[in-house]
Amino acid sequence: MGRAVVLPLLLASIGMGVPVTVAQDSRAAVEAFVARFSDVRISDVVIDQNLALYLPDGQRPYLSGEQRMFFKVPQRQRVEQTLDGQREIQITVGNRVWVRRADGRVVELPAVEPLRALPNILIPVKRRAEELLAEWRARGVRDNVSHVVRVGSRTVTVIGARPGDRDVPAVWLDPDYGVVRLVTRERLPNGTKLVDLALSEHRPLSGRLYFPYRQEVFVDGKLLMLYTVRSIATNTNPADALFEPASLRAR
Repeated sequence: MGRAVVLPLLLASIGMGVPVTVAQDSRAAVEAFVARFSDVRISDVVIDQNLALYLPDGQRPYLSGEQRMFFKVPQRQRVEQTLDGQREIQITVGNRVWVRRADGRVVELPAVEPLRALPNILIPVKRRAEELLAEWRARGVRDNVSHVVRVGSRTVTVIGARPGDRDVPAVWLDPDYGVVRLVTRERLPNGTKLVDLALSEHRPLSGRLYFPYRQEVFVDGKLLMLYTVRSIATNTNPADALFEPASLRAR
């Protein structure tokens, strides 16, 4: 199944140094955000949500279902999904992914980078500002290019793009909500595409950390998937066995 993540980036002037203040602005915005939840302690998250897959034109859903997602810090996740009556379970550990198909077959798949990185985007606890910036740089986002925009009534720092850039890797960072948009170029089964993850309808999760109850995935500008969260719980301590690939073969 396809899935993904989001937007802008740009080059500095040829032959000229990038102003230090620009990089400092990006770093300062991330450091201020991370400082908001420095005292938050989250070891795991369980999310129940609805999922809709859209036709290639991005206008109409053609499949719908439900998911239960388990995230265990730092890099383990389990997704139990029922889509159009077919149940699948996916386990991700680091950069390895195993899936139990609806027919009971268990296969290992290449990691889809946006999905593997999703927990760190949604729950960025226990992360330093430099770690987040390094992770974004690895995804093509230039942290020495940034500008500030208004999104509704809120001021957002766009890291990786200049005003007017629409098809380059970028992170849109709200000072309270965190990442509200992530744009990247991803290698998907049908080629390299611009993937845009838009996060909205934020609600308090723990302390001053918020969580997006609406998550939209666009590919080349067309809506591919829509997630709407029904409930979320933290620190429930799900059993480690749930994240073992061997559990997929249990009857």
